[in-house]
Parts: sequence; structure tokens; C-alpha cells
Amino acid sequence: MKTLFNIVTILFVAFTMQSCNLLSAAGVSSQGQPTKEVESKLTSTTANSAVNVDHSEWDKLLKKYVNSQGMVDYKGFKNNEAKLDAYLKMLSEKEPSNDWSVQELLAYYINLYNAATVKLIVENYPVKSIKDIDGAWTKGRVSVGNKELSLGGIENGILRKMNEPRIHFAINCASISCPKLLDEAYTASKINEQLDRATKEFINSDKNDISASNPKVSSIFDWYAKDYKVNGKQDVIGFINKYANTKINQGATLSYKNYNWELNEQK
Repeated sequence: MKTLFNIVTILFVAFTMQSCNLLSAAGVSSQGQPTKEVESKLTSTTANSAVNVDHSEWDKLLKKYVNSQGMVDYKGFKNNEAKLDAYLKMLSEKEPSNDWSVQELLAYYINLYNAATVKLIVENYPVKSIKDIDGAWTKGRVSVGNKELSLGGIENGILRKMNEPRIHFAINCASISCPKLLDEAYTASKINEQLDRATKEFINSDKNDISASNPKVSSIFDWYAKDYKVNGKQDVIGFINKYANTKINQGATLSYKNYNWELNEQK
């Protein structure tokens, strides 16, 4: 009986450790990375940071391999993988600190997420969906200093803690139903305008069917409902209405569209 108890205890501890590691990788914590909250209306500036990161190489790649609809030429990225690797290496060596402004941190982590996601697809290309890749969001695969972050860690452990819900329309998960990958790099000098553009374009795109009384919206508004606030209170409809061309009645019931995880690849 004592032996059986010991075996059960060992298995429980092993399972708990494995679960904790998985949750950590998926983004329950920031894994020690600095985060800053957007405390009021975000402004675009490079003047308040100890570091201004140069994202121009990523910008060139995006302009070359992403079209105006946000569809991606993954074959092109694969043929130019060395430049993608060089950009990710530069980000790895530019380890963020609390001396960075919130604008610099937002631009850094958004670009890091998007570039690392493209790298993940390129490594597994050809692939029909990011969901076909084992541990796409949970495995530590993104180097920052001497740490390996997961995509889930960047999104949930860092970006979502920065009190800027528009990040959900800036990061791209390589899928048809995702907000499109912007064909330019995010920068501190344009971050507010870029986030506004990404949010407006997504909300008013065919990825949502918005009407006053019978709105059917992206599942993103369901999965991350608590992030969408107006005057400090959760209000998904109120948030959407800030950017939507067609306004939703406050009493309306939201329904959610099926998510298409097919690769966002140029045909």
C-alpha cells in the first residue's frame, strides 16, 4: 500500500510539474519579461524610451511578401529565410527592459510574435494550418536573451497584460480568420495609428457580419471578451461600436462566426 501511495504521489508531482510548465509556456506568466500598461490614450512617440528598435528589415520583408489583403507569400519567405532569421536574431539580442517605453514594448512584442509565427510556418512548410503543428502556441521557440518564449506566452503573458486590446488585431496567427498581417512593421513612432488601422479594418471586414440587431462577429470577441472595455468596464459591443461603420444596438445578442484556421497563404 505504501509503495502504491508513493507511485501515485510521484505521478501526481510529475503531472503537476508538466502542467505548470505547459501553462507557463502558454502564457500564464510573462516569464520575466517587462510589461507596461497603457495608462491613458496611447500616443505614438519615440521620445520617451531608452531604446528605439530598428524594425526596418522586417518592414522590407513584409512589403515584399505580404499583399494588401494580408495574404502571405510563405514560399518567398522560405527563399529569404536568412533575412528573417537575422531579424529574429536582432530582436533576441535587443532584450527589453523597464527603461523601454510602452510604445517600444508594444511594437517589439507585436513584431516578435508576427515574425516568429511566419518563421514557424516556414519551418513546417508546406502545411495546411498552424493547428497541424505540434505545440504551435505552447512550445518555447522564440529567443529573447537567454529565455525561450512561446507564442502563447508573448500573447497572453505579455501583450494582453499591457491594457491595449487593439493588440488582438495586430498579431496574426497565420490563418484566414485572423486579423490580417499588416504589410509594414509596427513602430513606436506610428503605433497608435497602426493599431487603429488594424482594428478598424478588421471590424469592418467580412470577418464580421455587423448589423444593428443581429450581429455575427469573429470568435476573437468571444475568446477575449474580458479584454474589450469601455470606461473601464467589459463592453464588447461598446468597443466594437467605437470602430464599426454600422453600430450595434446595446441590447443585441452577439453570435460568433466559425473560425477558419486554413493557412493565410497567397494562391
